[in-house]
Amino acid sequence: MKKILIANRGEIARRIIRSAKGLGLETVAVYSQADAESPVVDEADESVLIGPAPATESYLRQDLIIEAALSTGADAIHPGYGFLSENAEFAEKTAEAGLIWIGARPETLRAMGDKERARKIAEQAGVPVVPGSERIEDISSVDLETIASRVGYPLLVKASAGGGGIGMRRVESADQLIATAEATQTLARKSFNDGTVFLERYVPKARHVEMQVFGFGNSEAVHLYERDCSLQRRFQKVIEESPAPGIGEDVRQRMAAAALALCRATRYAGAGTIEFILDTNTHEFFFLEMNTRIQVEHPVTEMVTGVDLVAMQLDFARGELTELDQSAIETSGHAVECRLYAEKPEKNFIPSPGALRKYRLPSQSADLRIDTAYREGNAVTFFYDPMIAKIIAHGPDRMAACQRAISALREVDIEGISTNRDFLIACLEDEGFRQGDVYTTFIDINRKKLLSVMENA
Repeated sequence: MKKILIANRGEIARRIIRSAKGLGLETVAVYSQADAESPVVDEADESVLIGPAPATESYLRQDLIIEAALSTGADAIHPGYGFLSENAEFAEKTAEAGLIWIGARPETLRAMGDKERARKIAEQAGVPVVPGSERIEDISSVDLETIASRVGYPLLVKASAGGGGIGMRRVESADQLIATAEATQTLARKSFNDGTVFLERYVPKARHVEMQVFGFGNSEAVHLYERDCSLQRRFQKVIEESPAPGIGEDVRQRMAAAALALCRATRYAGAGTIEFILDTNTHEFFFLEMNTRIQVEHPVTEMVTGVDLVAMQLDFARGELTELDQSAIETSGHAVECRLYAEKPEKNFIPSPGALRKYRLPSQSADLRIDTAYREGNAVTFFYDPMIAKIIAHGPDRMAACQRAISALREVDIEGISTNRDFLIACLEDEGFRQGDVYTTFIDINRKKLLSVMENA
């Protein structure tokens, strides 16, 4: 494997290029017309225009991406995250074209991509799962109220093929059930071409804690410890950190054991993440889902372990990484990642596209990492996710890492669009957050206070 094509855009494409170059590999970038001025296009050894701005006409065009790989002489495809990264059909077509797929096996992508099926596999592996229902293909053909009463309120109606917070709606009581289920099923059909849903118990005050894993395809796997991703808006992550604050060593070890059990059960190959819901009251944890790809928040793991996860993916794909002893993975200090979005927090976080008339970010250092694929003059468009940068800070302890992140955020100077910079600072400075009292509804519950602090900053 000498040349890889990156089937993605933005900061993850740029980040993959960085690791590939460090290993002496050539890179091919694909880009849409909207990304013609992206730094990714300049930094890759070769770049191929694959279509107009809409993702359905560019980054989701499997045929064009494979054609670009073959025409440039690439040996492999790295899908990054999002887009086609968990698409089993694309993984199969990549292999059929004689290319190496840098990701989980197609059968694993299918199994874990189906949320209800993934729950069953987790149960069989002895991993605790949140109480829930079987798959429901047509809500009008079942006694939904009886099923819901067995699951218990509050609950979530979830699309079986959903992900990233899409196709997931909360139901507080029986009078909301039917309308919410119908809306979720309609959305699932439009978004995933799969209208099947299931019900799952909603833990009112929960934390979102995940385990980074790496499997070697032969029942052997290691974990790279946990990340806390509890600060979210609309079920999407805003601030992530490692290690998870306030997690007892017993819980950490049991969570790691559960994650590795699932890896062994699926003979997992490559980098992945097992996501759990942790009940803040009982300290019980439950399997949520498995992400069969690199995660947006992987830098916090890299900062505390000193491991390059993308380099591991590349070495595994080319047969140079066949095993790793768990004792070789150690952690040091604390890391916090802040997702800098082009959005308006005061208007329910709606995106704020536009030209970056001024775009100044702090300089990187040993304790500060900046991942971005924008530069001054670029435009943030409504075609893609509005995240413009990730600011990752490291410190000897949590408070030091948070303070370093705050200092870095204060150096951010952007004109032309609205961002969530001040909102991120308000979160990091909040007394509850500083005490480690984090949970998935933290932003919802504290929103007015956080917005007030942001506006008065």
